Amino acid sequence: MTHRILTALTLTLGLAGLSAPSLAQVDHSAHMQAKPAAAAPVGLEDATVKKIDKAAGKVSLAHGALANGMPAMTMVYRVKNPAWLDQLKVGQKVRFAVDPAGDGMTVIRFDGIR
Repeated sequence: MTHRILTALTLTLGLAGLSAPSLAQVDHSAHMQAKPAAAAPVGLEDATVKKIDKAAGKVSLAHGALANGMPAMTMVYRVKNPAWLDQLKVGQKVRFAVDPAGDGMTVIRFDGIR
């Protein structure tokens, strides 16, 4: 069965003016899955802490327009490390970064808070 398929393929390729060896030498790198691009550096954005919800692990931040296209607003964010909430105070000015690979709703860094 396999021999019959190969024979039919060879005949078809021969009629098309191609040979099996010429096809084997074609660069197939375009068919390979592309490697993901390196993650872009995470930029810090300015904000003011409006509310802290330690039980839920969330913080409300009032921020200007963000580099990711989000307009200025007050928004509730999850935090990567809930212990950070112990270091924040309502009214505090902060610089923060959200997860660029996620949904943009999780703070992955506060400047000066570890």
